[in-house]
Amino acid sequence: MSIISRGFTGRRRHDRDLPPGQYLTDGFPVLTYGPTPKVALDDWNFEIVTETGTVHGWGWEALQAVPHETPHVDIHCVTKWSKLDTDWEGVSLDTLFENVETEAEYAKIYSYGGYTTNLPLEDLLDGKSWIAFGFDGEPLEPEHGGPARLLVPHLYFWKSAKWVRGIQLVVEDEPGFWETNGYHNYGDPWREQRYEGD
Repeated sequence: MSIISRGFTGRRRHDRDLPPGQYLTDGFPVLTYGPTPKVALDDWNFEIVTETGTVHGWGWEALQAVPHETPHVDIHCVTKWSKLDTDWEGVSLDTLFENVETEAEYAKIYSYGGYTTNLPLEDLLDGKSWIAFGFDGEPLEPEHGGPARLLVPHLYFWKSAKWVRGIQLVVEDEPGFWETNGYHNYGDPWREQRYEGD
C-alpha cells in the first residue's frame, strides 16, 4: 500500500535555483498597502527631477513614443513567493536618463497614492530597470501597478514601486515607506535582505 496518495507530486520542480527562503508560484499575488489609485491616462505624468531641480517629464503619449523593451525576468517578493519567466513591456530607465545630468548617487521613487521607496541610482541604470506598462501582452492591471510601475527585478518586488509617478535624484540616501517601517534598505533577494538587520 502506497503512503503517498495518487497525484501527489510535491513541490513544483524547476530548472533554476530560487533565492533562499523563496517558493515558486504560478499566480501573481496582489499585495498592497492602502487603496489602489485610479489614474486616468490623460492625467498620468512621470518626472525625473535632478538634485538641482531640473525636471524631465513625460505624459502618457510621450512615454508611448519612446522605444519600448520587452524584459523577460524573474520576480521575487519579500513575502517569499517567486514568479519565474515573467514577460513585461516598458521603457528602459537608461532611455529616460539619456539627457539627465546628475551627480546624485541615490534615487527616491514616488508613486500615485503616496508610496515611496529608495534605490541607489546604479540599480536603475545599465539595463537593470524599466517603467513597465504591459504584462503578458496586456496593459498592466491597476492591482499590479498599472497604468505603469517601476520594474527592478534583481531586488525584492517592493522596490518595484506600483503606480510610479516620479524619481527624485538625491545626494544622500532617503529611505522610503517600507524602509522606514522595518524593511531592509536595499532588498537583495539572493542575500535574504528582507528586514532591517538582515
